[in-house]
Order: sequence, then structure tokens, then C-alpha cells
Amino acid sequence: MELYHGRPADCTGRLEKEIRCYDLLDSLGVSYQRVDHPAAMTMEACLEIDKALGALICKNLLLCNRQQTAFYLLLLPGEKQFRTSVLSKIIGSSRLSFASGEHMERLLDITPGSLSVLGLMNDHENRVQLLVDTDVLEEEFFGCHPCINTSSLRFSVADLMEKVIPAMGHSPRLVTLPVEEEK
Repeated sequence: MELYHGRPADCTGRLEKEIRCYDLLDSLGVSYQRVDHPAAMTMEACLEIDKALGALICKNLLLCNRQQTAFYLLLLPGEKQFRTSVLSKIIGSSRLSFASGEHMERLLDITPGSLSVLGLMNDHENRVQLLVDTDVLEEEFFGCHPCINTSSLRFSVADLMEKVIPAMGHSPRLVTLPVEEEK
């Protein structure tokens, strides 16, 4: 896998939602690197991408309450396990579960397997609350998809927290999920 700096020189054949990600990062003056790769549908597939990027690829989980009236995008390190019951208590929400692919598409214009914090730029009604595990903040670089799972980006965690998230009109809620012990 080759590491490129910035957007593709030729965006022919790329989806509009991917190009909007590059436009956002460029407009904010965020320096980023990119790796193009086959579709990465699992965290296991992201391990090789992690190495090429030299960045933490986060798990991005779209969750909702039982009534499907409150939605949360949780960012946590890829290797970190969590239980919905623990997170429910931390954020004071009724029992959480994974949101459907339909919710993902309707709220963030992202299909399953491509979920990314950058999808929040499509959440114009601020229906999705961003939750960031504090372990993410311990890293220098952050890796995510540009709203499609055939490319991955790397940029600084500082740029994520200080430029990108505020520009998308969201305020992150920091959470500290416990490390699950292996049984």
C-alpha cells in the first residue's frame, strides 16, 4: 500500500461524499495522508492499513437508545472492547444497541463498513452525539475512512479535536471506557 499526501490527483470515479471529505480537510488547512486499498469491512482488515498509515484506526460504532430517538457515534481504539450496558450507564441513556444501516445512511450518508467521524459533516440536524473514548486522545495520529471504505486517511488528533469536529458543528463528549479483561 502506498501512502499519498492529500487528495487524489484525479477524483474521477470517486463518490461525491468522499470528495466532500477532502474538500472539508483542505478548507480547514488540515495536513493528511491517504492510503487506497480494497474494501475494509472489518477491524482485522484495518490492521494492515494501520501499519501503512502509521495511525490508530478507530472503531466507529453508531449506537441508539431503545426507542431509536437518540443516536451516538462512538470512537474508540480498534483493539478496545466495550459493553453497551457500561456505556449506557456512563452516558445516562436507556439501553443502547447498534443502529441499523438505514439509520447510518439517513443520518450520516454512510453505508455499513464505511462509518467514519467525517460522516458527521452530513448530520446537519445534529441528531448524532459524538462520543470519544479518552484513549483516542493519547495518540498523535488518527485514522479514518473518508466516508467510503476503499481509502483511509491519517491526520493529527489535535486537528481532529480542534479543527475538524468543530467545523462539522459537533461537540464531542469524552468518555472513559474500562479495559475489558480477557477471560
